[in-house]
Amino acid sequence: MYKKGLSGRLKHLDFLVLDLICVNIAFVIGILLQQCGEINAIFREEVSKFLIILNIIAVVVALLSGTYNNVLKRGYYREIISVAQYIIVLYFAAVFYLFAIESDASKSLREVVYISAVLSFFLSYVFRNVWKKIVRYRIKHSPSRSMLVVTTSNIAQKVVSNLKNGELEDYKIAGIVIIDKNLTGKKIKGINVVASSSDAADYVCRKWVDEVFVDVHESSIYPSRLINQFETMGLVIHERLVNFSVRETKRQMVEKIGGYTVLTSTINTASAWQLFVKRAFDIFGAVLGCVVTLIISVFVAPMIYIKSPGPIFFKQIRVGKNGKKFKLYKFRTMYPNAEDRKKELMSQNRVKDGMMFKVEYDERIIGCKRLKNGKIKKGFGGWLRTLSIDEFPQFFNVLKGDMSLVGTRPPTVDEWEKYELHHRARLAIKPGITGMWQVNGRSEITDFEKVVKLDTEYIRDWRIVLDIKILLKTFVAVLRREGSM
Repeated sequence: MYKKGLSGRLKHLDFLVLDLICVNIAFVIGILLQQCGEINAIFREEVSKFLIILNIIAVVVALLSGTYNNVLKRGYYREIISVAQYIIVLYFAAVFYLFAIESDASKSLREVVYISAVLSFFLSYVFRNVWKKIVRYRIKHSPSRSMLVVTTSNIAQKVVSNLKNGELEDYKIAGIVIIDKNLTGKKIKGINVVASSSDAADYVCRKWVDEVFVDVHESSIYPSRLINQFETMGLVIHERLVNFSVRETKRQMVEKIGGYTVLTSTINTASAWQLFVKRAFDIFGAVLGCVVTLIISVFVAPMIYIKSPGPIFFKQIRVGKNGKKFKLYKFRTMYPNAEDRKKELMSQNRVKDGMMFKVEYDERIIGCKRLKNGKIKKGFGGWLRTLSIDEFPQFFNVLKGDMSLVGTRPPTVDEWEKYELHHRARLAIKPGITGMWQVNGRSEITDFEKVVKLDTEYIRDWRIVLDIKILLKTFVAVLRREGSM
């Protein structure tokens, strides 16, 4: 799922928030200086009303002036000019407003505005530069997106240079695919050529790649088949506008990336507001879940250690959004050597082709036994699994941002390595603690293709309401399992 692109004026909302903070701090200091430190002056009705108006003016001026365009690439001198222009227009508009209303308080407020303008200039300049350093560092050392470049040999250097020299974006160039020559293993502008047209799909299927940028020379054959394969995997595709083709099954929008105008195709889109709500929902749920996990640990941790001495928590590398690996946490429900014994049980796997692992009787689970009458005793580990108590530590994964409350279940590395192209589409969003297939059969579903179908259906139809429905269904399902014990 792809976050809808923001226009240049709306792109850096974090800087707008910083400027608003500076304006409000400067205004409060201005009031205190004028009123000789009288704090109650801040809460007078005419002061409060004007502060609201000042914030509205600040937002309007920021959006109309484009003061945040290319903000990350500006040096100190250019930033002085940009901040000065913003502050002059903002406070000129504020003074004009005070002259227009001609109230009893307008004269004293004009004096505060003059003081605030000077303070705002210095605060905004300092805050912007400090925040730019933080953002640049994060982009350089921990980009949130991984992009593959698909191009031809005769324009590859130009394409990579433009992507690097455009406005700083929160992505890293994961590699280059050259479609007209086999240059695999070579470097272009410091970026590895990782595949040719024939093996690019197989490469992407096993690597962390979120998005693909496509720009080929007009004399070359357009790689439509390769792009269709990327679409099958659920990737976001940016095609330079002069090369694009209409794709009926995908959502499309026009954007700018690295100075190029591109047509972006994706399995689904979400607005910045929708993603903010989903993340806020995740954080709220994760905090509550972490508190419950700590409480449960007081009772569960000693029992795990008594039944099977060893680590309380189970840690495993899983594959997350678009192939990005992370460490998943659970309460340990198996004996310490469980992973080593997994191969012994593969012949009993109920899911064909080993795309997931489910067995009717798993002797690796703590306390699990087959009785003389042939029935299976689940034991302590099985009880934790039935009630989904073992899943609670994953709230820490949600809090970290590796997972979401609702999403698709993250595969293990060995399962992921068996994926075909269309299977990868289920990784187009963050993995979740619960999801569509968990509330539509869970352990009863043994056909992996049905799992993929449910997961891709969730991604295509995603909305906040759907997450809430799945969470409610999950809660009901857990209560039913508890009642049946």
